Amino acid sequence: MQRIFGAKKNKDPPPSVQDTTDRINKRGETVDEKIKKLDAELARYKEQIKKTRPGPAQEAVKARAMRVLKQKRMYEGQRDMLYNQTFNLDQVSFAAEGIKDAQQTMSALKAANKDLKGMMKTVKINEIDNLQDEMMDLMDMSTEIQETLGRSYAVPDDIDEDDLMGELDALELDMESESQGVPSYLQPDQEPDVAEELNLPSAPTRPAAVPAGVQAEDELGLPAVPRASLRG
Repeated sequence: MQRIFGAKKNKDPPPSVQDTTDRINKRGETVDEKIKKLDAELARYKEQIKKTRPGPAQEAVKARAMRVLKQKRMYEGQRDMLYNQTFNLDQVSFAAEGIKDAQQTMSALKAANKDLKGMMKTVKINEIDNLQDEMMDLMDMSTEIQETLGRSYAVPDDIDEDDLMGELDALELDMESESQGVPSYLQPDQEPDVAEELNLPSAPTRPAAVPAGVQAEDELGLPAVPRASLRG
């Protein structure tokens, strides 16, 4: 049967949007090169028209320039058509990429939803509420234990404001005495001088003995006169 009708040929896969875009862009580049060449030719004809006097020669140059200009217009039309095609293909490509992104997003959301449902089966709101209540009870018990352990012993409860102010004044006096030197309770008792109270004259003082061989001097630094010589 295959010999009679021939084997069925496999169809080639349709071109992708990216392949078609690349092919059209190459055609557009080729058209752009042709337009550039025609622009250079038109510039050369323009210079010839300026240098040529009016007459048959100038008209011939103008006719060639007109023909080149028509070709340029034709290529420009083709280039605009190719640009429009690539623009349409870009829009289709963007739409296709957007649909792919949406599909991936939906797949990710479905997987996340499935995982959340599985996790929510293991978590119960009642257990969370009971756990919170137990934690609050434990915190209250801990606070009560701390307050009990921090209770003071043998502290009088009948202290009034006057006792407090008196204690603070005494503490302030002690601090002032400590800042001046020795604390007041460490300072020795100062006894009054008995001689000052009785107003007794002070005891006479003898001049210091002069060593042998050293001549005594008076207040002015002169040799002192012996007392015996003054009496004679």
